[in-house]
Amino acid sequence: MPELKRGRYSVRFASSAEDVARAQALRGQAFRGAGRSDADAYDAFCRHLLIEAAGALVAALRLRVFRSGVDVNLSYAAQYYDLSSLYAFPAAMVELGRFCLHPDRHDPDILRLAWGAITSCVDRERAGMLFGCVSFRGTDPSAYPDAFAALRAGHLGPGRWLPGTKARSVIRFGQGPEARPADPKAALLQMPPLLRSYLAMGGWVSDHAVVDAELDTMHVFTALEVDRVPAARARSLRLIAG
Repeated sequence: MPELKRGRYSVRFASSAEDVARAQALRGQAFRGAGRSDADAYDAFCRHLLIEAAGALVAALRLRVFRSGVDVNLSYAAQYYDLSSLYAFPAAMVELGRFCLHPDRHDPDILRLAWGAITSCVDRERAGMLFGCVSFRGTDPSAYPDAFAALRAGHLGPGRWLPGTKARSVIRFGQGPEARPADPKAALLQMPPLLRSYLAMGGWVSDHAVVDAELDTMHVFTALEVDRVPAARARSLRLIAG
């Protein structure tokens, strides 16, 4: 993908070890606290997308393409979810991970530009599904009753693709405060922006969240089948991608 520029922002893939280190440093700020880097063994198998403004890194994420369903067992998400249901998926899949914004940047155009770049990658790879783990801050589900209730009521994945349980510490939707009906406005406010984007395009989630004590988060497996993206949204993303 050539460098993409929109307004004051540009997006490109990392082209050096220094670029990857910058992404890991930003991830450290977002997921582990200032001054700490975030790196793992999966970085070596991913492409790292950088969004910059005047040379400063404002957002980053990583992508990994899986050509067959069986290969998803090598994904980051497979550490926490039983993905054997996806082995039969008939097209390539792209795992998105470690999406983060600089803590001083809250411009919604950054997320739109990221989705435009992701769309370009999906089209190039002829991928049929995007998936990843989207995190809620903290490990207390009572902080997100409406969000979890809304996910349970209207956004669970189809049975044929739904991941099974694998992690030791999980929160099953419907067995806590989220068992009551959701307040739709409160639910949206409690959801991370990335998750709202997935759901707005027809994405779905697992029936449970995984508690990640190391990162002090709870994450849900989130997926988007490309052919379910509304046509108008797909057109607008391709316009961003150029």
